[in-house]
Amino acid sequence: MPAREALTGSGHAAVPGQAGAPVTTGVPDPVEPPARPVALAAGSAPRWGDTDPGSIYEYIRVATFAIGPDGRISQWSERAADFFALPATEALGADPVTTLVPRQLWQRGRGRLERTLAGEEWVGTVPYRAPDGAEGLAEVYLMPAVAQSGASGPDDVGGALCLAVDLGKLRRIETDLAASEAVFGQTPSGFFLFDRQLRLQRVNQAFAGAVGAEAEALTGLTAHDLFSFSEAERLQAALCQVLESGDPVVDLRFSGAVPTRAGERRWAISLYRLTGPGERPMGVAGQVNDVTGRHVAEREAAGVRRNLALVNEASAHIGSTLDLETTAKELLDVVVPQFCDLATVDLYSSLLSGESGPSLVGAGAPYDGSGELRRVAVSSVVGGASSMGFGSLLGGDQGFPDQSYGARLAAAEAGGTLCYPPRSPHARALRTGRSAIPDPGPDPLLRSTLVVPLVARDVVLGLVQLSRAIGSEPFDARDVAIAEEIAARAAVCVDNARLYRREHERALILQRSLLPPGNPEASGLEIACRYRPSNNNTEVGGDWFDVIPLPGNRTALVIGDVMGRGLRAAVAMGQLRTAVRTLAMLDLEPAEVLGSLDEIARGLGDPGPGPLPGYGGADRPADEDAVEVYLATCVYAVYDAVTQRCVFANAGHLPPALLSPGEPARMLDVPPGLPLGVGGEPFEEVTLVLPDGALLGLYTDGLVESRKHQLDEGLLAFRTALENGAPALETLCDQVLNELDPHHGEDDIALLMARVRALPEDAVGDWKLPPEPTSVAKAREKACAWLLARGLDELVDTTELLVSELVTNALRHGRGDIRLRLLRDTAVVCEVWDDGYAQPRQRRAQETDEGGRGLQLVSLLAERWGSRRTPHGKIVWFELSI
Repeated sequence: MPAREALTGSGHAAVPGQAGAPVTTGVPDPVEPPARPVALAAGSAPRWGDTDPGSIYEYIRVATFAIGPDGRISQWSERAADFFALPATEALGADPVTTLVPRQLWQRGRGRLERTLAGEEWVGTVPYRAPDGAEGLAEVYLMPAVAQSGASGPDDVGGALCLAVDLGKLRRIETDLAASEAVFGQTPSGFFLFDRQLRLQRVNQAFAGAVGAEAEALTGLTAHDLFSFSEAERLQAALCQVLESGDPVVDLRFSGAVPTRAGERRWAISLYRLTGPGERPMGVAGQVNDVTGRHVAEREAAGVRRNLALVNEASAHIGSTLDLETTAKELLDVVVPQFCDLATVDLYSSLLSGESGPSLVGAGAPYDGSGELRRVAVSSVVGGASSMGFGSLLGGDQGFPDQSYGARLAAAEAGGTLCYPPRSPHARALRTGRSAIPDPGPDPLLRSTLVVPLVARDVVLGLVQLSRAIGSEPFDARDVAIAEEIAARAAVCVDNARLYRREHERALILQRSLLPPGNPEASGLEIACRYRPSNNNTEVGGDWFDVIPLPGNRTALVIGDVMGRGLRAAVAMGQLRTAVRTLAMLDLEPAEVLGSLDEIARGLGDPGPGPLPGYGGADRPADEDAVEVYLATCVYAVYDAVTQRCVFANAGHLPPALLSPGEPARMLDVPPGLPLGVGGEPFEEVTLVLPDGALLGLYTDGLVESRKHQLDEGLLAFRTALENGAPALETLCDQVLNELDPHHGEDDIALLMARVRALPEDAVGDWKLPPEPTSVAKAREKACAWLLARGLDELVDTTELLVSELVTNALRHGRGDIRLRLLRDTAVVCEVWDDGYAQPRQRRAQETDEGGRGLQLVSLLAERWGSRRTPHGKIVWFELSI
């Protein structure tokens, strides 16, 4: 047996089994492996000299060299040069003790070498200098080399052979192997190893149990031997990807059946590439965990999160308006398709008029839930299922032999009315206020149906019906709770909308007839208006005013007063105000508008020939109140923001007031004319140019007339208030009312103030074009350049197309020169003028027509469009918002 000791005296044990058969001198490196291992092809036999990428020599550091009989290094391998960081040119012929052993150990090293040369083997640990300069510890095996002197002669010692192994590397390999064995054998997770041919080489018991097989039986199997084809293909692709790229794949989900367990299992697999020295792939290692329970928990948690999100969305989305129909549609937007596939909302018909539904508490006869409901909203993502299966829900299978009744319910769409039979589940839900899950019956589209009543403040408002189609999960107890929560929130919003509708309908009756519109906007004008009713709250008056935008940056300013008081005066005022707006949109001259209003006012007091139909026999005379004469005063003015010209016409009203910059306030000299309803006299017009900053005041007689002073005093006070008022128009209106009204309040007051704000110089573009085809291109060019110069790039394409259409129509249907005008204020208005009187008319072009679609494009792309007559032709215009 060879002697074993540590040259350093540290007592490190030598690696067992490293001493082999004696090696004759002259073999440079008997344990040197090939420099680059050659991978075996699948199914091929190993050849002499072949080494796998995982050879042990790739992981530990080994060096061999030979010492001659003279005690000098006689052979030096490449691994020895790497191990000791000493090239062969320096090592050959050198003393191994002084060259390789630390100085303090030279004496012991010399004695050990001499004994080895004398024929004694030795195994021990020796410190050495590593390639990086640090000192390491090596396991060294020294054995004498025997020289053959002859076939029958004695064997002489011919030197020594030295084998050195890096002890630190070896210890790390031992530790890694022990840790790998512990992890592989004791962890509850399944581990497996695939080789480079993607065949299983090793699995632990946990993996074998996960797939329901014995560990020994899995060796050599592929992914297709373990899983179904589709899942195996996914795993095979992942293994190839990891083997080729080296990037790990984490938490890859697979599913399949296990013979030893019931039901389908789910696994999470993570894959990592095994690499040897030089980053050479050796195979793929994987870890698998059974996540079936976690998958179920995740699915349940996802359902809870989805339901919470649904309730949150219902809180945020339902009730954005106080409209019953909109609120019902918002409810269906929340539940379809996130919660169900089909849904309807039915409300009691009385709710639509602001009344209340049946109460769940209180005295009275028992309610059977069969009242009339109106379907206000329907939503479905299933084609052909809008009937919601009412034929089966309410037909013979529920004890109602009248199948035609169920068919009528099935045909009820949004807007239709229906009544549920008293013994149906729907009527029971309405009667009790509790949800019901009726049997969907033989309907081929429905899987499950849920009926939830809408109850707010102990009042039943209607019901919502939710259905899921075939292929979906049926409603369970959790779904019922979620549906009831959403329905309860929606019911409060529906009831709020009902209450609002009731109050709103009552207020609208008064607002339409009594209240003027709020402060409107007008091109080139700053508008402020006030309406103050009289102190007599028992009767309403007939004062009104209006601001009507007209094409071409023009605005109609109207103020009027129906003589008399009471409901008839208010109704007449509403009729006249509506007539003014209608006539204004016809773009008539102010005098023509007042002439038409005069005819309308005279027609209001004419009851027609004979008795009123439906109010008595032929011998009953007409209602004497119906022949009452309706008289009204009115001022109608049209202001052009481009030219700053204002045209006035007066029908017996007080004259407008004008305050120009640097001048005293004055009453405009507009011919008063006769009041509306008198007839017989034409109305006159007056045209004025209003300077920038001029203030125009229109008012009713309640502002300046009183029993306590003359009319002239009131007009003087009004002019004085205008001259001394604040520059802010809203403040000025309040000051005028406070100074002129507090001392009487005998009549209604309407006040309309307008201050001229001249348009910027670059707000108008105006060009004349000859009546020739090239004018179309010129018009497009000028319009586009004008828009680009003002930073309106987003309107260029649309304007270019529409201008081309209008100019082409002007060439085709008009006469004379063409005028193109662009106006910019709050919007961009384009006008095309020509000398033709024929007004454009939009028509629907047929598929075979080659033209006729120009005005359809204008109507589609423009915010508004229209045409108006001029003294010498017409103007066709369109408007684009900025």
